Amino acid sequence: MPDLFATAETMRKHDAGAAEVRGTGIGLRSRHYKDFMHAPVDIAWLEVHSENYFGDGGYDLHVLQHLRSDYAVSLHGVGLGLGSAQGFSMAHLQRLQQLADRIQPGLVSEHLCWGAIAGRHLNDLLPLPLIHSALDLVCDRVDLSQNLLKRRILLENVSTYLRFAGDDMSETEFLSQVARRTGCGILLDVNNLYVNQCNHGEDALEAIRQLAALPPGTVGEMHLAGHLVAGDCLIDNHGSRVDEKVWELYRQACRLLGTGIPTLIEWDTDIPALDVLLGEANKAEQCRISLAEASHA
Repeated sequence: MPDLFATAETMRKHDAGAAEVRGTGIGLRSRHYKDFMHAPVDIAWLEVHSENYFGDGGYDLHVLQHLRSDYAVSLHGVGLGLGSAQGFSMAHLQRLQQLADRIQPGLVSEHLCWGAIAGRHLNDLLPLPLIHSALDLVCDRVDLSQNLLKRRILLENVSTYLRFAGDDMSETEFLSQVARRTGCGILLDVNNLYVNQCNHGEDALEAIRQLAALPPGTVGEMHLAGHLVAGDCLIDNHGSRVDEKVWELYRQACRLLGTGIPTLIEWDTDIPALDVLLGEANKAEQCRISLAEASHA
């Protein structure tokens, strides 16, 4: 492991020139471009899907560069596929580097998944077998990515609809090992934890307790989103308000991990008017504030 990324604290120094991501943010979607370009919006920060801004020009990049002067920005990748045994694209990573150099984001994140094989990209966040060889592969890829980007990245836990019979560890254990070995951070998607609890009978609260045992600052961001109930299965569709059971899990996460972790409201399908997203973001912010006040009472 390169000495450059021996600790999370070392890597945070690489982000010193970027506006810090704090408080509660929302995902920037094209439907809301006009709202943001027309007048200031009362939100702390914005997260964008990195791949939407890989071009050298165009209106999307114009909007992002314009808003970058008023809002802190997080780049959230959905296509790097760090766990792909075949088909991992250095060109994709280099485009991410170019975007990060241009935007100077406060955070950069990706998913713990794979998505390419035999020269084809499958356009999905596919679950990894949670085995030691996959752990070695992901650690190598994270080291490669952080060396090229010269900044810490966050890895997100994903929602899944199967587990492999040969898994050697839980997803939380896998993520924890990657963080320890590479110095990367963790993006905790609370909705994904709840989805997996319902789909696989896993203990979401115990997963949060395990993350709380890691060094402070390892969990660098949290996500909240809605899901779809499809019979006995939950689908992580990001198409509705945050479920009350996910809110309760989020409160537990704030109690265990701290109230200072930046939180994002994700909404990617059936995208509503901007004020609906801002309402969900305000709910998250008030939750964080009230828990922080209670902890100091």
